Amino acid sequence: MLELYQSEGCPHSQTVRERLSELGVSYVAHNPRLPGSEGGDVTNELTHGELVDAGGDDQIPCLVDTDRGEVVYESEAIVDYLDEHYA
Repeated sequence: MLELYQSEGCPHSQTVRERLSELGVSYVAHNPRLPGSEGGDVTNELTHGELVDAGGDDQIPCLVDTDRGEVVYESEAIVDYLDEHYA
């Protein structure tokens, strides 16, 4: 299963969502906080905690591939990962 920790207002998250849609890949979206260069306000304590626990960083977007045990940050790296494993 793919889980995307993201924010609707984040352009980097939008890039990842668009690539997931282009590939037709199903995923679960989590919105732990608002976007911001210093980390936006936390909007969901539960998913924010899951984000930090998953990879150790409070950074969005973050893709968690539970089937492969992988955690990927940065939109370009996530798109490359998706292309490598799901295209």
